[in-house]
Amino acid sequence: MRHNKKINHLGRTNTHRNAMLSNMACSLIKHKRIFTTVAKAKALRKFVEPLITKSKEDTTHSRRVVFSNLQDKYAVTELFKEVSQKIGDRPGGYTRILKTGNRLGDNAAMCFIELVDYNENMLKTATAKKATKTRRSRKKSTAAEAPVAEAPAVEEQAAE
Repeated sequence: MRHNKKINHLGRTNTHRNAMLSNMACSLIKHKRIFTTVAKAKALRKFVEPLITKSKEDTTHSRRVVFSNLQDKYAVTELFKEVSQKIGDRPGGYTRILKTGNRLGDNAAMCFIELVDYNENMLKTATAKKATKTRRSRKKSTAAEAPVAEAPAVEEQAAE
């Protein structure tokens, strides 16, 4: 039975996995978007989202906690200066995984993982959708309009 076996080991030892996730998190913070496998992206999401939440509060303690995980002072500075300012009002869900298909060599599922507030194309389409979207049901509108359309026609024929 697999009780309490949630972590994906990714075929690596503990130290190798932690180093890989740390490097991937630094790359994600610096470049805002990276291309990787789906399994690594899902593991990275669990690793980096608590760090981004920690960065909302700019204290010495939170900087030291984040630095102990990332081991890159430039990534920590970027996280606390730019990223935390942009995601300050967001309650969670700081990353997005976009699946792109399978890799040619070994058919591994590949994807982009990106910081949500930094994809300008997705932000433009999201605002455009909100402006044009209506909340009407098709059944209600046709059923409600049908008797209204027939009633004036009957009254006009009766009047003539």
